[in-house]
This record gives sequence, C-alpha cells and structure tokens, in this order.
Amino acid sequence: MTDSNGGAWVPRACTLPTAEQPTRVAEFAELFGGSVLAVRRTGATSLELSLDAGAERTARDLATRETRCCSFFDFDFDRNGGDVLMRVRVGGEHTDVLDGLEAMARRAVSDA
Repeated sequence: MTDSNGGAWVPRACTLPTAEQPTRVAEFAELFGGSVLAVRRTGATSLELSLDAGAERTARDLATRETRCCSFFDFDFDRNGGDVLMRVRVGGEHTDVLDGLEAMARRAVSDA
C-alpha cells in the first residue's frame, strides 16, 4: 500500500486486498485531514493522535477495520478534555508502518 506521496509503508503482512488498499489509505487521509489536532510520537512503536471529538465514531470504525486485516496494529481510545486520543501501537518489526501513518497525520496538521 502506498500513501499519496507514493511511499510504500504498509507491509505484506496486511491482508487487505491490494485493490482496496488505496481506498483505506484515503480513509485515513480523510480522517486525519478533517480531525487531527496534534500528533505525538510516544515511543519507537507508539503514536498518539489528538482528534476532534466529532471524529470519534469514524476513527473507531476505521481502527476496527484496520485491525481486522492488519493484526500488527493495536489501537485504543481515550478522552482528553473535549478531544479524543487515538493511540496506535505496532510491533518493533513494523515501525515503518507507524512512520508512514505519523507522516500522513503530520502533513494533515501542517496543511490545516
């Protein structure tokens, strides 16, 4: 799977059919573009995204679907005041995937 800049960052361990991968990347880009307020790398294998509370349902749905096809992801959610915290973790062998997700989220924040 590649992001909008053409960087391959989703490993073959992802079982989402290749034809559906660009759609999934677009779903993350849309979520991030409309709702990411802050991005914080909390460790080599963990990332925390602060999202507008209105995006919680969409973020949870996307995380659930992504975990089904890419079991190396671990998502959890929490509240921070009125915002939603979306935490993403991966195993050490998949830090490149987290790097790609982080880059996408940071572009969304800088474009806002």
